[in-house]
Amino acid sequence: MATAQGKHHDYHLVDPSPWPAVGSLSAFIMAVGAIAWMHHMFSAAPIVFGVGTVGVLYTMASWWGDVIKEAQYKGDHTRVVQLHHRYGMILFIASEVMFFVAWFWAYFNAALFPADAVHATRDAVFGCGLGTAAGACAVPGTWPPHGIETFDPWHLPLLNTLILLTSGTTVTWAHHALLENDRQGLKYGLILTVVLGALFTCVQAYEYSHAAFSFAGNVYGATFFMATGFHGFHVLVGTIFLLVCLFRAYAGHFTPKQHLGFEFAAWYWHFVDVVWLFLFLCIYVWGHGAETMAHGAH
Repeated sequence: MATAQGKHHDYHLVDPSPWPAVGSLSAFIMAVGAIAWMHHMFSAAPIVFGVGTVGVLYTMASWWGDVIKEAQYKGDHTRVVQLHHRYGMILFIASEVMFFVAWFWAYFNAALFPADAVHATRDAVFGCGLGTAAGACAVPGTWPPHGIETFDPWHLPLLNTLILLTSGTTVTWAHHALLENDRQGLKYGLILTVVLGALFTCVQAYEYSHAAFSFAGNVYGATFFMATGFHGFHVLVGTIFLLVCLFRAYAGHFTPKQHLGFEFAAWYWHFVDVVWLFLFLCIYVWGHGAETMAHGAH
Protein backbone atom coordinates (compact mmCIF):
# COMPACT_ATOMS: atom_id res chain seq x y z
CA MET A 1 0.00 0.00 0.00
CA ALA A 2 1.18 3.50 -0.73
CA THR A 3 2.06 5.74 2.17
CA ALA A 4 -0.06 8.75 3.08
CA GLN A 5 2.53 11.03 1.44
CA GLY A 6 2.58 8.99 -1.78
CA LYS A 7 -1.17 8.99 -2.29
CA HIS A 8 -2.91 11.34 -4.66
CA HIS A 9 -6.02 11.70 -2.46
CA ASP A 10 -6.87 12.39 1.18
CA TYR A 11 -8.81 9.20 1.84
CA HIS A 12 -7.71 6.12 3.72
CA LEU A 13 -8.01 2.81 1.87
CA VAL A 14 -7.57 0.31 4.67
CA ASP A 15 -5.19 -2.63 4.37
CA PRO A 16 -6.57 -6.19 4.33
CA SER A 17 -7.30 -7.24 7.90
CA PRO A 18 -8.13 -10.57 9.57
CA TRP A 19 -10.07 -8.96 12.41
CA PRO A 20 -13.56 -8.76 10.83
CA ALA A 21 -13.50 -12.52 10.16
CA VAL A 22 -11.88 -13.38 13.50
CA GLY A 23 -14.28 -11.11 15.37
CA SER A 24 -17.34 -12.57 13.66
CA LEU A 25 -16.25 -16.13 14.39
CA SER A 26 -15.46 -15.28 18.01
CA ALA A 27 -18.82 -13.54 18.49
CA PHE A 28 -20.60 -16.57 17.03
CA ILE A 29 -18.76 -18.93 19.39
CA MET A 30 -19.52 -16.64 22.33
CA ALA A 31 -23.24 -16.51 21.41
CA VAL A 32 -23.48 -20.30 21.01
CA GLY A 33 -21.75 -20.79 24.35
CA ALA A 34 -24.00 -18.28 26.10
CA ILE A 35 -27.22 -19.79 24.69
CA ALA A 36 -26.10 -23.34 25.47
CA TRP A 37 -25.08 -22.29 28.99
CA MET A 38 -28.41 -20.60 29.72
CA HIS A 39 -30.37 -23.61 28.44
CA HIS A 40 -28.04 -26.22 30.01
CA MET A 41 -27.52 -27.88 26.62
CA PHE A 42 -24.07 -29.36 27.34
CA SER A 43 -21.56 -29.23 30.18
CA ALA A 44 -18.79 -27.53 28.17
CA ALA A 45 -20.98 -24.49 27.37
CA PRO A 46 -19.19 -22.18 29.88
CA ILE A 47 -15.85 -23.08 28.29
CA VAL A 48 -17.21 -22.37 24.80
CA PHE A 49 -18.56 -19.03 26.03
CA GLY A 50 -15.19 -18.21 27.61
CA VAL A 51 -13.27 -19.05 24.44
CA GLY A 52 -15.57 -16.84 22.38
CA THR A 53 -15.28 -14.00 24.89
CA VAL A 54 -11.49 -14.16 24.87
CA GLY A 55 -11.58 -14.12 21.07
CA VAL A 56 -13.83 -11.05 21.00
CA LEU A 57 -11.64 -9.17 23.50
CA TYR A 58 -8.48 -10.10 21.60
CA THR A 59 -10.06 -8.91 18.36
CA MET A 60 -11.06 -5.61 19.92
CA ALA A 61 -7.60 -4.97 21.35
CA SER A 62 -5.80 -5.95 18.13
CA TRP A 63 -8.14 -4.15 15.74
CA TRP A 64 -8.15 -0.92 17.73
CA GLY A 65 -4.40 -1.25 18.13
CA ASP A 66 -4.13 -1.27 14.34
CA VAL A 67 -6.29 1.85 14.16
CA ILE A 68 -4.02 3.60 16.67
CA LYS A 69 -0.98 2.67 14.55
CA GLU A 70 -2.68 4.03 11.43
CA ALA A 71 -3.41 7.32 13.18
CA GLN A 72 -0.25 7.73 15.23
CA TYR A 73 2.55 6.33 13.10
CA LYS A 74 1.40 5.75 9.53
CA GLY A 75 -0.28 9.11 8.94
CA ASP A 76 -3.36 7.54 7.36
CA HIS A 77 -5.84 9.73 9.23
CA THR A 78 -5.74 12.90 7.19
CA ARG A 79 -7.97 15.90 7.92
CA VAL A 80 -10.59 14.55 5.52
CA VAL A 81 -10.53 11.13 7.20
CA GLN A 82 -10.80 12.76 10.63
CA LEU A 83 -13.81 14.74 9.47
CA HIS A 84 -15.52 11.52 8.41
CA HIS A 85 -14.60 9.94 11.74
CA ARG A 86 -16.35 12.83 13.45
CA TYR A 87 -19.48 12.25 11.36
CA GLY A 88 -19.35 8.56 12.29
CA MET A 89 -19.01 9.28 16.00
CA ILE A 90 -21.88 11.77 15.86
CA LEU A 91 -24.11 9.18 14.18
CA PHE A 92 -23.04 6.55 16.70
CA ILE A 93 -23.97 8.78 19.65
CA ALA A 94 -27.26 9.64 17.91
CA SER A 95 -28.04 5.92 17.63
CA GLU A 96 -27.24 5.54 21.34
CA VAL A 97 -29.64 8.38 22.12
CA MET A 98 -32.42 6.54 20.31
CA PHE A 99 -31.47 3.36 22.16
CA PHE A 100 -32.17 5.10 25.48
CA VAL A 101 -35.29 6.74 24.07
CA ALA A 102 -36.72 3.22 23.78
CA TRP A 103 -36.21 2.56 27.51
CA PHE A 104 -37.64 5.97 28.50
CA TRP A 105 -40.58 5.31 26.21
CA ALA A 106 -41.26 1.96 27.88
CA TYR A 107 -41.00 3.54 31.33
CA PHE A 108 -43.31 6.48 30.63
CA ASN A 109 -45.73 4.34 28.65
CA ALA A 110 -46.28 2.28 31.80
CA ALA A 111 -46.00 5.19 34.23
CA LEU A 112 -48.32 7.72 32.61
CA PHE A 113 -51.12 5.28 31.74
CA PRO A 114 -51.13 2.70 34.56
CA ALA A 115 -54.93 2.21 34.34
CA ASP A 116 -54.90 1.59 30.59
CA ALA A 117 -56.44 -1.69 29.43
CA VAL A 118 -53.07 -2.83 28.13
CA HIS A 119 -51.57 -2.40 31.58
CA ALA A 120 -54.44 -4.25 33.19
CA THR A 121 -53.41 -7.16 31.00
CA ARG A 122 -49.82 -6.70 32.10
CA ASP A 123 -50.92 -6.76 35.73
CA ALA A 124 -52.62 -10.07 35.11
CA VAL A 125 -49.43 -11.50 33.63
CA PHE A 126 -46.69 -9.88 35.69
CA GLY A 127 -48.41 -9.06 38.96
CA CYS A 128 -48.48 -5.60 40.52
CA GLY A 129 -45.29 -5.72 42.46
CA LEU A 130 -43.14 -7.54 44.93
CA GLY A 131 -45.14 -10.12 46.85
CA THR A 132 -48.32 -9.56 44.88
CA ALA A 133 -49.77 -12.59 43.16
CA ALA A 134 -50.49 -12.36 39.45
CA GLY A 135 -53.95 -10.99 38.81
CA ALA A 136 -54.40 -9.98 42.46
CA CYS A 137 -53.65 -6.29 42.43
CA ALA A 138 -54.70 -4.68 45.66
CA VAL A 139 -54.50 -1.22 44.11
CA PRO A 140 -54.78 -1.53 40.31
CA GLY A 141 -53.93 1.37 38.00
CA THR A 142 -51.22 2.95 40.18
CA TRP A 143 -47.61 3.81 39.47
CA PRO A 144 -45.29 2.51 40.74
CA PRO A 145 -47.21 -0.77 41.01
CA HIS A 146 -48.56 -1.56 44.44
CA GLY A 147 -45.91 -3.23 46.61
CA ILE A 148 -42.93 -1.56 44.92
CA GLU A 149 -40.63 0.38 47.26
CA THR A 150 -38.57 2.77 45.13
CA PHE A 151 -35.12 4.13 45.91
CA ASP A 152 -34.84 7.39 47.80
CA PRO A 153 -33.31 9.62 45.10
CA TRP A 154 -31.56 11.83 47.64
CA HIS A 155 -29.25 9.10 48.94
CA LEU A 156 -27.20 6.84 46.65
CA PRO A 157 -28.71 8.15 43.37
CA LEU A 158 -27.81 11.72 44.33
CA LEU A 159 -24.29 10.59 45.28
CA ASN A 160 -23.87 8.92 41.91
CA THR A 161 -25.17 12.06 40.19
CA LEU A 162 -22.53 14.16 41.93
CA ILE A 163 -19.84 11.61 41.07
CA LEU A 164 -20.76 11.58 37.38
CA LEU A 165 -21.10 15.36 37.11
CA THR A 166 -17.69 15.76 38.78
CA SER A 167 -16.22 13.29 36.30
CA GLY A 168 -17.58 15.47 33.50
CA THR A 169 -15.58 18.42 34.86
CA THR A 170 -12.39 16.37 35.24
CA VAL A 171 -12.52 15.07 31.66
CA THR A 172 -13.08 18.66 30.48
CA TRP A 173 -10.07 19.71 32.55
CA ALA A 174 -8.03 16.97 30.86
CA HIS A 175 -9.19 18.16 27.43
CA HIS A 176 -8.31 21.79 28.06
CA ALA A 177 -4.96 20.75 29.56
CA LEU A 178 -4.20 18.86 26.34
CA LEU A 179 -5.12 21.86 24.23
CA GLU A 180 -2.61 23.89 26.30
CA ASN A 181 -0.04 21.07 25.93
CA ASP A 182 -0.12 20.49 29.70
CA ARG A 183 0.77 16.79 29.77
CA GLN A 184 0.54 16.48 33.55
CA GLY A 185 -2.89 18.12 33.63
CA LEU A 186 -4.04 15.73 30.92
CA LYS A 187 -2.88 12.70 32.91
CA TYR A 188 -4.28 13.91 36.24
CA GLY A 189 -7.63 14.77 34.69
CA LEU A 190 -7.88 11.36 33.04
CA ILE A 191 -6.85 9.54 36.22
CA LEU A 192 -9.54 11.33 38.23
CA THR A 193 -12.17 10.66 35.54
CA VAL A 194 -11.36 6.93 35.43
CA VAL A 195 -11.44 6.69 39.24
CA LEU A 196 -14.78 8.51 39.39
CA GLY A 197 -16.22 6.28 36.65
CA ALA A 198 -15.15 3.16 38.56
CA LEU A 199 -16.59 4.63 41.76
CA PHE A 200 -19.94 5.23 40.02
CA THR A 201 -20.03 1.58 38.95
CA CYS A 202 -19.28 0.39 42.50
CA VAL A 203 -22.00 2.59 44.00
CA GLN A 204 -24.53 1.40 41.43
CA ALA A 205 -23.65 -2.25 42.14
CA TYR A 206 -24.14 -1.60 45.86
CA GLU A 207 -27.46 0.10 45.13
CA TYR A 208 -28.65 -2.83 43.02
CA SER A 209 -27.76 -5.29 45.79
CA HIS A 210 -30.09 -3.40 48.15
CA ALA A 211 -33.03 -3.01 45.75
CA ALA A 212 -36.42 -3.82 47.30
CA PHE A 213 -37.69 -5.10 43.93
CA SER A 214 -36.36 -7.42 41.24
CA PHE A 215 -36.13 -7.37 37.46
CA ALA A 216 -38.70 -10.14 37.06
CA GLY A 217 -42.35 -10.08 38.09
CA ASN A 218 -43.27 -6.43 37.52
CA VAL A 219 -43.02 -3.84 34.80
CA TYR A 220 -41.42 -1.26 37.12
CA GLY A 221 -38.45 -3.49 37.92
CA ALA A 222 -38.02 -4.44 34.27
CA THR A 223 -37.96 -0.85 33.00
CA PHE A 224 -35.86 0.40 35.93
CA PHE A 225 -33.11 -2.16 35.56
CA MET A 226 -33.09 -2.04 31.76
CA ALA A 227 -32.71 1.76 31.69
CA THR A 228 -30.26 2.19 34.57
CA GLY A 229 -28.46 -1.08 33.85
CA PHE A 230 -27.70 -0.23 30.25
CA HIS A 231 -26.53 3.18 31.39
CA GLY A 232 -24.25 1.47 33.88
CA PHE A 233 -22.86 -0.65 31.03
CA HIS A 234 -22.19 2.54 29.07
CA VAL A 235 -20.35 4.00 32.07
CA LEU A 236 -18.19 0.86 32.17
CA VAL A 237 -17.45 1.11 28.43
CA GLY A 238 -16.67 4.83 28.78
CA THR A 239 -14.35 4.16 31.72
CA ILE A 240 -12.41 1.61 29.64
CA PHE A 241 -12.37 4.10 26.73
CA LEU A 242 -10.82 6.76 28.98
CA LEU A 243 -8.41 4.24 30.53
CA VAL A 244 -7.07 3.46 27.06
CA CYS A 245 -6.70 7.21 26.49
CA LEU A 246 -4.76 7.44 29.76
CA PHE A 247 -2.35 4.72 28.61
CA ARG A 248 -1.96 6.53 25.29
CA ALA A 249 -1.33 9.81 27.11
CA TYR A 250 1.53 8.19 29.04
CA ALA A 251 2.84 6.88 25.72
CA GLY A 252 2.85 10.45 24.39
CA HIS A 253 0.32 9.81 21.66
CA PHE A 254 -1.81 12.95 21.87
CA THR A 255 -0.89 16.46 20.77
CA PRO A 256 -2.90 19.70 20.96
CA LYS A 257 -3.76 19.35 17.25
CA GLN A 258 -3.99 15.56 16.95
CA HIS A 259 -6.13 13.89 19.64
CA LEU A 260 -9.24 12.60 17.94
CA GLY A 261 -9.36 9.39 20.03
CA PHE A 262 -9.41 11.36 23.27
CA GLU A 263 -11.94 13.83 21.89
CA PHE A 264 -14.32 10.98 21.04
CA ALA A 265 -13.90 9.53 24.54
CA ALA A 266 -14.81 12.93 26.00
CA TRP A 267 -17.88 13.18 23.73
CA TYR A 268 -19.00 9.73 24.81
CA TRP A 269 -18.50 10.56 28.48
CA HIS A 270 -20.53 13.76 28.26
CA PHE A 271 -23.29 11.78 26.53
CA VAL A 272 -23.27 9.34 29.46
CA ASP A 273 -23.52 12.31 31.86
CA VAL A 274 -26.53 13.80 30.10
CA VAL A 275 -28.37 10.47 29.94
CA TRP A 276 -27.83 9.99 33.67
CA LEU A 277 -29.35 13.38 34.45
CA PHE A 278 -32.53 12.34 32.61
CA LEU A 279 -32.52 8.97 34.40
CA PHE A 280 -32.06 10.63 37.78
CA LEU A 281 -34.86 13.14 37.24
CA CYS A 282 -37.36 10.89 35.46
CA ILE A 283 -36.90 7.50 37.06
CA TYR A 284 -35.50 8.23 40.51
CA VAL A 285 -36.97 11.63 41.46
CA TRP A 286 -40.26 11.49 39.54
CA GLY A 287 -40.78 7.79 40.24
CA HIS A 288 -40.22 8.27 43.97
CA GLY A 289 -42.55 11.25 43.98
CA ALA A 290 -45.23 9.23 42.22
CA GLU A 291 -44.88 6.52 44.87
CA THR A 292 -45.21 9.08 47.67
CA MET A 293 -48.38 10.55 46.11
CA ALA A 294 -49.84 7.10 45.56
CA HIS A 295 -49.31 6.19 49.20
CA GLY A 296 -50.84 9.50 50.26
CA ALA A 297 -53.92 8.86 48.12
CA HIS A 298 -54.46 5.43 49.67
